[in-house]
Amino acid sequence: MENPIGIFDSGVGGTSIWKEVAKTLPHEHTIYLADSANAPYGEKSKEEIVRLSIKNTEYLLKQNCKIIVVACNTATTNAIDYLRSHYKVPFIGIEPAIKPAALQTKTKKVGVLATKGTLSSSLFHNTSKLFAEGITVLEQEGKGLVELIEAGKIESEEMRDLLIDFLQPMLNQDIDCLVLGCTHYPYLIPVLKDILPGHINIIDSGEAVARQTKAVLEQNSLLSNSEDSPEHLFYSNADTEVLKTLVNTPSAKVSYLDF
Repeated sequence: MENPIGIFDSGVGGTSIWKEVAKTLPHEHTIYLADSANAPYGEKSKEEIVRLSIKNTEYLLKQNCKIIVVACNTATTNAIDYLRSHYKVPFIGIEPAIKPAALQTKTKKVGVLATKGTLSSSLFHNTSKLFAEGITVLEQEGKGLVELIEAGKIESEEMRDLLIDFLQPMLNQDIDCLVLGCTHYPYLIPVLKDILPGHINIIDSGEAVARQTKAVLEQNSLLSNSEDSPEHLFYSNADTEVLKTLVNTPSAKVSYLDF
């Protein structure tokens, strides 16, 4: 089926998920929505997050998307149940990778860096309760990180100072795994590796989400049969320059769209 995969996020961060999806499914067309005008979602009420997720979903459905990846932890934890109950297409969500962290930790101490909207959600707490029995999960709200990433200030001193402030209490508690609970945060991995001791595992959800997307497409007989190079369309309702920089692939067409 040649219809595109739809992907949306509160901004540019979900491109970290798009890259894994495009790598795993190299013949699939994609349409990516960056709702940067409303970023970050993590500070908003559940009702507002659901409203924005409906808006993004309905635009992607108008483009005949066959599956929608909610490439935003906050939108997944707050809105995906509503979306699944009101629309017929399959939805793939993003959850903080608590399970692999719980399996890998030796100190039984795991850090989670995420937005307020994710950390306060029932889905996050249920996931932690289910997979982290006997594990101490240290939560840290990444306040201000999304805004800096959206502004292209990934390697700024301001970013580095914020991360040190957020991470030091976790390090003092002897974590050996750090879960990135926001799809913007994988873009911080080079900075994090420079700050963190070498023994700490940094875990994100990108590869797992791409594998799940492929599995659901296969289960629903929705995989593309084409061997041609796919089309990748990216839309932002704010400045497109950071989006262009992060996507950085010749096959991508990045445009401003007032959605």
